[in-house]
Amino acid sequence: MEIKVMKNIMYANEKTANENREFFKQNHITAFNIMASPGAGKTSVILKIIEALKDIAGIGVIEGDIASSIDAEKIEKTGVPVVQINTSGGCHLDANMIKLAVRDLKLRENSLLFIENVGNLVCPSAFDLGESIKMVIASVPEGHDKPHKYISMFEAADIVVLNKTDLLPYIDFDKDSFYKGICLLNDNVPVFEISCRTQDGIKALLNWIGDKMFK
Repeated sequence: MEIKVMKNIMYANEKTANENREFFKQNHITAFNIMASPGAGKTSVILKIIEALKDIAGIGVIEGDIASSIDAEKIEKTGVPVVQINTSGGCHLDANMIKLAVRDLKLRENSLLFIENVGNLVCPSAFDLGESIKMVIASVPEGHDKPHKYISMFEAADIVVLNKTDLLPYIDFDKDSFYKGICLLNDNVPVFEISCRTQDGIKALLNWIGDKMFK
């Protein structure tokens, strides 16, 4: 019975994800599913993108958290529309949550949508939201072993961002091991090293996002 229930859940999610994907395509919305463990810097990266692009592109944000609206309040201060989803213990967002949230955002055509998934390197990779791009953010303080431990997440990634690189001189982070883990799983995925504090690497990341907009 548990297997049957899970199959039904995944089928329903996939159906709604495809509906979301078609909606995004018809309205020329580039949707990013941003996944990372707690504290990797998902919100900080989104804020840097908003700061650079909000005057040249429509932007909307969906914030997923188990509880609170702390990150959504940070986004709201930028003037960008944001919808908070609290999962009340759920470890990921699903396609139906996104379908309902997008209605509230009322995005115009040719917009960017950033979906900040619940902080977790396991469950979010299994649930398609209908997104255009899966962005996985890792951070230096987490350690270099994440691609070796969380295989499905890095296999699914369309882009990997290594955040908090300003801490590299102070933390035992083996970049060779980090990149080796990624290459074994997903050898064509682009990896961007950035620091939201020092701005290092941000321009290159923004250029990549600009190339992907509305395609």
